Amino acid sequence: MTHVERIEDAAAFEKLRGEWTALLSTCTSDCLFLTWEWLFTWWKHLAEDRRLSILVVRSRGELIAIAPLAWRPRRLSHLLSVRSLEFLGTGSVGSDYLDLITRRGLAVEAARALAAHLVDGTAVMGLAQLEPGAPNAWRLAAELERRGWSVRSAGTSVCPFIDLAGGSWESYLDGLGPAHRYNFRRRLRQLSRLGELRLERVETEAQRRAAVRALVTLHHMRWYPRGGSSALHSTSLVAFHDEFSGLALERGWLRLFTLRLDGRPVASVYGFRYRDRFYFYQSGFDPSYARQSSGLVALGLSIKAAVEEGVKEYDLLHGDEEYKFHWAHRTRALQRLELYPPRVRGWLYRQAIEASRAARHVARRVLLETVSPGFAAGRRNEPYAVDHATGAP
Repeated sequence: MTHVERIEDAAAFEKLRGEWTALLSTCTSDCLFLTWEWLFTWWKHLAEDRRLSILVVRSRGELIAIAPLAWRPRRLSHLLSVRSLEFLGTGSVGSDYLDLITRRGLAVEAARALAAHLVDGTAVMGLAQLEPGAPNAWRLAAELERRGWSVRSAGTSVCPFIDLAGGSWESYLDGLGPAHRYNFRRRLRQLSRLGELRLERVETEAQRRAAVRALVTLHHMRWYPRGGSSALHSTSLVAFHDEFSGLALERGWLRLFTLRLDGRPVASVYGFRYRDRFYFYQSGFDPSYARQSSGLVALGLSIKAAVEEGVKEYDLLHGDEEYKFHWAHRTRALQRLELYPPRVRGWLYRQAIEASRAARHVARRVLLETVSPGFAAGRRNEPYAVDHATGAP
């Protein structure tokens, strides 16, 4: 017998940690952004006005699926608001490759149980940051469509990535464009001539605390002249990364690098190794060393470190900024799924949401055309409403 339980409080969410981790390890969608550590920490610091609604599916007592969801109120106009059921981890923090967590081989059973549970009482579902064909979310969508729901999908972004499997650092460099390869080596030599250049990786809790402070400082130093950044601008975002980086260090995932010149931090790269993939998440650099492209050098050296520890892929995560394609030649697309209940109510919600989205798009375009060029350029260069160091020469 299959049973669906709804988790609506943080204490119950916290107790799921062990089962969650074990289930994720069996799931085809296993990734850093679906870990309990990432999503529970996000809930503690960045939930805002959402209401927890995690769905747990058990079959004959065995955990077979988790739908990591929360209700978010959406005001579409002065007269109409709607509750939207969305993934945990969405919003400004930028979580890619989200999906339902389903035990391998039991995805169909889990999708049917979830669809039967959701078919009554759910207003709208918006599932973002999916890979095309994300198996578990699409199975749920198919089951709801069979029950009369409308399903819409749209591309949202791409994740540039580097295939490092079986290669060496030198073979990777040889595959880069000649101009970028020359530029990286030249900038590295320029920085090295200025003093002792060293890339430090966090190994201890004391190092982590110091490196997080350096990252935040360098990030703001880099973006303040361009109008600021929405990546680490709030105390809640900084608190999230401070806590999660500590958990990631405990689990062996943290890859927080500080590039030092004669002991002085000149650039930071904040990433994670999870399974065989390196996730490049955030960065910062000292504008005093912009001519030497300290951000570019730090990013290149972090790729070298990933190669040397046997990582098979270096993922630059979502955003199509030009600098990423100096390093990466392949991309992985991301999609958003929207699911609307049947009958007139679902049709009205769909029309209102599409009208609201169109209005926001127009407003954003007008804003970018009227604000200062430096501010607009900075925002356009921000993946997940955050910004990675461009590493511009």
